[in-house]
Amino acid sequence: MLKPKIKSQQISVFAIIILAVIARLIPHPPNFAPIGGLALFSGSHFKKKIALLIPLVAMLVSDLFLGFHNTIIYVYGSFFLTVLIGRLIKNNKWQSLALASLSSSVLFFLITNFGVWLSYSMYPKTLDGLFQSYLMGLPFFRNTLLSDFFYTFSFFYGYQFLSSFLLKKLAKLF
Repeated sequence: MLKPKIKSQQISVFAIIILAVIARLIPHPPNFAPIGGLALFSGSHFKKKIALLIPLVAMLVSDLFLGFHNTIIYVYGSFFLTVLIGRLIKNNKWQSLALASLSSSVLFFLITNFGVWLSYSMYPKTLDGLFQSYLMGLPFFRNTLLSDFFYTFSFFYGYQFLSSFLLKKLAKLF
């Protein structure tokens, strides 16, 4: 028989993935998605293997509905690295979360726009073309920043609330 703590964690992981998938599937502004915040949270709160799997499974499941694209390796790779940034978070202080969120947003912007430049023919394969790719990505960067901050704080503080109140009650039921 599983210990309640393990069941609570399993319930948490499943619920987090489902919530992230739903948030990606419902209408939202471009680049306003939960995966950056989820990757930071996963890296901070779960063991290495599961921490990497949580955001990638959420992406994979939602991409089954949204479709795949040529830059998927860059997107998934940036979230893999974001999990590693999450592993550096040692406390839930807002300053640490804000710095990690900002860092992951910048990382996502740099990697994915590089991927767009490299994978598509819309920009010349020159330094000027790469710069143009980054320049054209700036409007999306704003939403990435906003969503990463929103979801990072939601995951970290929401989980803190749930683990101190609701998950203890659920664990007793199972």
